[in-house]
Amino acid sequence: MDQPHSRMPFLAALLGIALFSVMDATMKFAAIAVGAYSATLWRTIIGSLLVLPLWLHEGPRWPERATLILHIKRGIVGAGTAVTFFYGLVRLPLAEAIAISFIAPLLALFLAAILLKERIERQAIGASLLGLLGVLVIAFGRGEPANDHPEAGLGIAAVLLSAALYAWNLILQRQQALVAGPREVAVFQATVASLFLGLAAPWLLVIPDATSWLNIGASAMLAMSALMLGSWAYGRAETQKLVPLEYSAFLWAAAIGWLVFAEKLTLPTVLGAALIVLGCWIAAPKKHIEQTAL
Repeated sequence: MDQPHSRMPFLAALLGIALFSVMDATMKFAAIAVGAYSATLWRTIIGSLLVLPLWLHEGPRWPERATLILHIKRGIVGAGTAVTFFYGLVRLPLAEAIAISFIAPLLALFLAAILLKERIERQAIGASLLGLLGVLVIAFGRGEPANDHPEAGLGIAAVLLSAALYAWNLILQRQQALVAGPREVAVFQATVASLFLGLAAPWLLVIPDATSWLNIGASAMLAMSALMLGSWAYGRAETQKLVPLEYSAFLWAAAIGWLVFAEKLTLPTVLGAALIVLGCWIAAPKKHIEQTAL
């Protein structure tokens, strides 16, 4: 019988993905207004200011050299992931951008085998393939043009690049979570990303208007909350156990697209969503999740 806390990493990861999905919608508005670069930089700056007091409150210690290098590496990779994704998101509908990005969980599974030496179980591969099949059913069964933006091709290329970086980001997240707490991870992620992106600020930075500030501020709060939830979950479960849950983001994208961007819900969307949910259920812990960093 499951211990009460055995499903908590699973639930925390799902909640974090949901918050990230809502953040994508608010960041799309901000990126349209001020550009992907400026929206991302302001979001990371605000995010670091929000989480820094939480980290200081727990009486932090400066990380060791190996941990600091890991923080820097993920901060840079995360910054690249965000800018390329939001650049593509401006040029693509939310649901389509999320669908394209779902090559990341599959890449992450095999990166986990190479970099983390995890033994990839057939169940994890099957769950990921089932989730990907659900995304494909939705993406190719909508019966309407994917996008009429003149730079849609650039948007697709940007989201594909973002997906590759995000796969690496998931591996780094697991490595971080084993050596640092969620607050430390969040503060270094946001701060390093801010410093890295800030190098181009003299040439690219745009000052947002009032509405954009609200969207960016909301995005920062959502991102930091989701980041800490993800760090907590990945500190307690193997990457292969949690990666297939990334597909649940499409369910949120479809709902937000319908409510906010007036995207229609079709039969292929419902069928694809069912496949995604089934994939997540298969990936969920049935007996035991590795307990680390409790």
